[in-house]
Amino acid sequence: MTIPSPGKQASVGSRTGITATGLMTVGWVLLQTLMPLPPALAQAETEELTYGQFLQRIEQGQVESVALDEARGIAYVTLDGAAADAPPQQVALFAGERNAELIRRLRANDVDVEIRDSSGSGALAWLATNSLLALILIFGLLMLLRRSASGAGNAMSFGKSKARFQMEAKTGVVFDDVAGIEEAKEELQEVVTFLKSPEKFTAIGARIPKGVLLIGQPGTGKTLLAKAIAGEAGVPFFSISGSEFVEMFVGVGASRVRDLFRKAKESAPCIVFIDEIDAVGRQRGAGIGGGNDEREQTLNQLLTEMDGFEGNSGIIVIAATNRVDVLDLALLRPGRFDRQVVVDLPTYKGRLSILEVHARNKKMESGISLEAVARRTPGFSGAELANLLNEAAILTARRRKEAMGMVEIEDAIDRITIGLSLTPLLDSSRKRMTAYHEIGHALLTTLLTHSDELNKVTIIPRSGGIEGFTQSLPNEDIIDSGLYTRNWLVDRITVALGGFAAEAEVFGDDETSTGASGDIQQVSNLARQMVTLYGMSELGPVALESMDNQVFLGRNLMPRNEVSEEMASKIDAQVRGIALTCLNRARTLLREHRVLMDHLVDVLLERETVDGEEFREIVRQYTQIPEKFLAKVG
Repeated sequence: MTIPSPGKQASVGSRTGITATGLMTVGWVLLQTLMPLPPALAQAETEELTYGQFLQRIEQGQVESVALDEARGIAYVTLDGAAADAPPQQVALFAGERNAELIRRLRANDVDVEIRDSSGSGALAWLATNSLLALILIFGLLMLLRRSASGAGNAMSFGKSKARFQMEAKTGVVFDDVAGIEEAKEELQEVVTFLKSPEKFTAIGARIPKGVLLIGQPGTGKTLLAKAIAGEAGVPFFSISGSEFVEMFVGVGASRVRDLFRKAKESAPCIVFIDEIDAVGRQRGAGIGGGNDEREQTLNQLLTEMDGFEGNSGIIVIAATNRVDVLDLALLRPGRFDRQVVVDLPTYKGRLSILEVHARNKKMESGISLEAVARRTPGFSGAELANLLNEAAILTARRRKEAMGMVEIEDAIDRITIGLSLTPLLDSSRKRMTAYHEIGHALLTTLLTHSDELNKVTIIPRSGGIEGFTQSLPNEDIIDSGLYTRNWLVDRITVALGGFAAEAEVFGDDETSTGASGDIQQVSNLARQMVTLYGMSELGPVALESMDNQVFLGRNLMPRNEVSEEMASKIDAQVRGIALTCLNRARTLLREHRVLMDHLVDVLLERETVDGEEFREIVRQYTQIPEKFLAKVG
């Protein structure tokens, strides 16, 4: 009999991998294996004689002994002269009184006769077989009942909160491990102090805040701050994601909210952390299908628990999101989220502190400068800085070096911001056009007064179809403050058009390539923002478009046309005028410095990568560069 494979049995069974059918099959096989066979059957296969041949051998005196099994109707015959190890021959007997006559004939011919009774062993085997099958069936039924009871228990706990609970710090993170966001740490430190020593605040009539909302871009450290709170507070800490409240079944989310706050009230004072609260806290009453859906019922229950008829004293709700613009207004009012802590991207000092934290367990060369790395990474979040050092460590291991150096960190920055480097291009017209394109960007970056500082220019291709790139260091003051002057925006547009202008000046207007498509898109976006948002055009200081007109569920489903057709034509004309003015300016500057541009292209084709200081030194030999760059080359 073929036994089903274990894999097939497990695929159709319960969590134990065994079904009732499988148990019956295994039991039957074990029974057949363990039951002893009759002594005659335990030997090798026996030969059979007909009843007539058997009688003839008896009359001829060729039969030595006979064993009769009347219950089975078989005679086992041993013939004279048979080998000692030869099996007896079988003869099928007739039922009835003819067996008595056979016995008399055997005794008359002096044949040894043995009569065996196997009825008792057959009954025992039958009883054992049926008993084992009954036990297997009972065991299978018990397993099915246990599984159904487990399913019923899961159904009963379906509306229970899935919040993770911890009484003491188990995250391994404290405020000393969080760097670069000192303002947010200070506000949250007050929350921790309020929980530890509330008498300091209550003595002067202050009340504990009910909620703190952490707002910031992805990777700025919102969840890390929550872990640090868990490590510092020393009070019960409940953490849950906003998506865990929402289920496809009506009422489950609201039930989980009630269960979460019920547990929190039993452990007050405590902290409840809700990550990605925008998954459940989006605006109500808008979007497709009206407002009475499962998510909104969950939000209503959350609003009631935070500040409703029944108080929740001693519970501080801390939530994190990077989409505060989609949250419901009732969720943001004082009494629910009393404080909104903005977790910004780190400044230079913040980046340096973050790099020092993540460099603790990294093997680094003695001459490495984290200050230089912090200056090279404006706009990087804490998560991106951690990933930067990790990528540098991976590159160090791949290059079989014992400690990472500045070269590995530079390569890691390029890999994160630009892409993975590929095989350099062979000498060809394509490589020369790429060199002129990049030199156009780099030369304008160096010549223009309000442009950023050039870091390096290269024609080594990168993944994603990038033939080469010009990298500049953004102005720290502009990036941190977010205040852009008109001169800075115009120079940025001019630099972006430098590659297109260089191709047009050297190869002609008919030979410009599609390599400037990304630059042109950037130019169009900046020029339109200057006209419609910043009031930097002849149309005057009028906001002609909104800052964010993206469509998402919970807001306007159809974008609203904010200007007339006549004004839209004027906007297009102003955007085109800014782009053409900057292009003519770029072509004029490159035309005036054509000898310098050709020399720089030859240097770039030879070295493939030129850093900013060396590039400025070459430019200074041919012309005067802005004073802000003199310190770099003087």
